[in-house]
Amino acid sequence: MPVSSRPNLAISAYQQIKQDIIRGVHTPGEKLLMSRLKTRYELGTGPLREALSQLVGERLVTAVSQRGYRVAPMSVKELKDIYDARANLEGLVLELAIARGDDDWEADIIAKAHTLNKVIEINGPEQMLDVWDARHQSFHTAIAAGCRSPHLLQARESLFNQAERYRHLWLCQTVFSPQALEAKRHEHDELVEVILSRDAKGAGELVRAHLMTPVPLITALLESQAG
Repeated sequence: MPVSSRPNLAISAYQQIKQDIIRGVHTPGEKLLMSRLKTRYELGTGPLREALSQLVGERLVTAVSQRGYRVAPMSVKELKDIYDARANLEGLVLELAIARGDDDWEADIIAKAHTLNKVIEINGPEQMLDVWDARHQSFHTAIAAGCRSPHLLQARESLFNQAERYRHLWLCQTVFSPQALEAKRHEHDELVEVILSRDAKGAGELVRAHLMTPVPLITALLESQAG
């Protein structure tokens, strides 16, 4: 196998395993046996180990000394800590973005909000979930981009990666509920309005509250699964 193909295989392994962890195909605490992974993903040990090492860095997988890898556990305590950190960082990032963002930044936010609001025109449950999630992420990424700080944006991405399993639980409840989607639409419209008014303090408080809204629902889902 050409050496140049190795990185592509590792990226493929990383993307596939990560998606399966987020969607619950590999459950919290499950041992990730190399033999099963090789069969499922049709990849060799090298790319799979590289992928698992990267997922350890994202705290989605844990490495057990001399015993391989396991899917990282999930807990209400971790959920609340991750979301609290995300909300506070997002508030700081938005306040900086309002101070530093220009007209093009505002225009991109408006465009992304418009695209997100049109998701209701899409048919099919799986497509709906994937497209809404992608557009929702693009909307919030457009807002954050105005801070113009690569290091803050990297920290933001890291926290987002750690939250993805918890977010998926929330997404499955939200995207298929017209009432929940309408509530999110209202929150997003309110957020755009306060951003365009350049109210940094108000926008920071609003986005922090917005990011914390999924926590009670996810908490209830985790507790019901534990019970």
